[in-house]
Amino acid sequence: MINDFIANVKKEILNAGKKHWKLIAASVAAGLIIANIFPGLNLKKGDSAERSDMAGVSREKKVKYWTCSMHPQIKLPKKGPCPICAMDLIPVYADGEEEEAGGDVSLTLNEAGQSLAEIETVEVKYQKVSNEVRLVGKVDYDETRLSYISAWVPGRIDRLFVDFTGVNVRKGDHLIKLYSPELLATQEEYLQAIKNMKETKDSQLGILRDTARMTLESAREKLRLYGIKEEQIDEIVKRETPDKHMTIYSPVAGTVIQKNGFEGMYVKTGDKIYTIADLSKVWLFLDAYESDVQWLHYGQRVKIEAESFPGEVFHGKIAFIEPFVDEKTRTIKLRVNVDNAKGKLKPGMFVRANIQAVLGQDGKVYEKDLAGKWICPMHPDVIKDKQEPCDICGMELIRTSEFGFAAKPAVQKKVLVIPTTAPLITGKRAVVYVENETKKDTTKRYEGREVVLGPRAGNQYIVLSGLRAGERVVTQGNFKIDSALQIQAKPSMMNPAGYYSETENIFTQGGKAASESAGILTSALSYYLSAAKALSEDNPHAAAGALEKFRDQISQIIKADSLEVKTSGIAAEIKQLRAAVKQIDHNTDALRKQFAALSNNLKNIFEKYEYKEKQTLYLVFCSMAFNNKGGYWLQDSKEVRNPYFGSKMLKCGEIKKEYGRKIMETKPIMGHEGH
Repeated sequence: MINDFIANVKKEILNAGKKHWKLIAASVAAGLIIANIFPGLNLKKGDSAERSDMAGVSREKKVKYWTCSMHPQIKLPKKGPCPICAMDLIPVYADGEEEEAGGDVSLTLNEAGQSLAEIETVEVKYQKVSNEVRLVGKVDYDETRLSYISAWVPGRIDRLFVDFTGVNVRKGDHLIKLYSPELLATQEEYLQAIKNMKETKDSQLGILRDTARMTLESAREKLRLYGIKEEQIDEIVKRETPDKHMTIYSPVAGTVIQKNGFEGMYVKTGDKIYTIADLSKVWLFLDAYESDVQWLHYGQRVKIEAESFPGEVFHGKIAFIEPFVDEKTRTIKLRVNVDNAKGKLKPGMFVRANIQAVLGQDGKVYEKDLAGKWICPMHPDVIKDKQEPCDICGMELIRTSEFGFAAKPAVQKKVLVIPTTAPLITGKRAVVYVENETKKDTTKRYEGREVVLGPRAGNQYIVLSGLRAGERVVTQGNFKIDSALQIQAKPSMMNPAGYYSETENIFTQGGKAASESAGILTSALSYYLSAAKALSEDNPHAAAGALEKFRDQISQIIKADSLEVKTSGIAAEIKQLRAAVKQIDHNTDALRKQFAALSNNLKNIFEKYEYKEKQTLYLVFCSMAFNNKGGYWLQDSKEVRNPYFGSKMLKCGEIKKEYGRKIMETKPIMGHEGH
């Protein structure tokens, strides 16, 4: 149809000539427009096929690998069925352009993709860090300010002047009227001693005068020890007759919180009658979670608020931190000493506490009033500039640095921090996504990176390693990036680099199964490392025992992963490991040769198959082992401990290689000072 239309237009052009040039021009323009909209319709069949072939050549894309739409972890080099579900694999094409550097743990998004994912980033930087710890607790009595009124002599309570709890008493207030035959006899004895003193006053015998004087002093002291005041004793002397009922007075001021006696009650020496509490100072018991303990130290200042007094702030200091965790609540008790001169805080009252902890030198909490000072371990209010005895208890003061405070009144330190929304935390690992520039201004590449986090400080995490200042991390949209990587079977939050979490037989682009990773030996490696340690300590029996456990664990791996029927790949290598320790000799030299052969087998496995587990292992070589033939072994420490020479040449060896997931190191977190 289009071809006929164009032919007619040509005919009109030839016939009409100049007479209809306007109509001709309009017709030609219309034809061109239609031809552009439907480019394939104005061609003959042969031309169409030719054009299609040319387009196919120009648009041909390279197949990167073949995968399954239901199981994206499947990556095969050729077309075929999915080894899990038997569905036809689909191709995944390369972008055609030179791929950006960054490896598999990254995702590239253009401006539109960033907008759809709602990506937000923030710069990683050094800054001062403080943490506000909020706790709840309850007011209680200060145990050191509890006084117990007890019977100092046996007798009968004939009257209780304070007959209910909660009464405030002053020092010297009368509490009890007591009848005591023993106390009555002591008064008689004192009066008789006075009489004897008078009668022997003019005696010529000095011994009689001295005896009378000592008897008088002893009787008076006995009355004082029974709780009789000097004024009462003087009254007895003045009256010259004993008092049948003696009044017991309060030795302290406070509130009666317990009454154990009643009128008519017979008491024995030591029986408790009243408990009086001085509420001018109270204790506050707070419950702190385990994650908060690193910010809390003895002597720290605490701000307290109570529902009964909104807007009013009370102040105290941490006086004691329990050395154990409550297994039921998983909290640790803190005791805070609080001034309560106005008596507003009542025992049993619930309160909220706020502790502002500032990070100082060497990662310690910085408290301006305590930096470089000396403090009493029993009384946190006693703080001095030098070591001397405590004014209250006489104990020697100790440095505040021993309680976790900065030793010097230095400036607050700056540390590397990121927002709490940046890391994706699985419980074992923390992953952040770092924004990187690409060749296109509006396109960004987001690289997944494992980091090591320090304590949480408010809305921030302290970064120990894995990031550098100036980098930008994703704070919103990071979970969407991670989900996209998981769908593509790339390393992500739940699936670290080096393995995939599926239990099926999963094939990679190179045709290897995910089980064909040196990580399959993880459960047995601990016994191998124990054998290496025992040989370095010249302990053949311990080494032999560890190798026997290694052999048993290898057998378990072979059984659990159905490797017995396989004759190639890592299965064959693992069966060689088992064969290498089939018979274990307890002779030291024989063991070391056997261990060397086993180590060579492990080295081959680690070289052929990936090992990207969390535990880092080091391949060490000693050139002098076995008559200068040399020997390899694996260990989990950078400190060389030679299993072939033991104590003779323990440090002989050189680390040749490192296996495991690597985390990029950063500068120490205390590397910058703030002013």
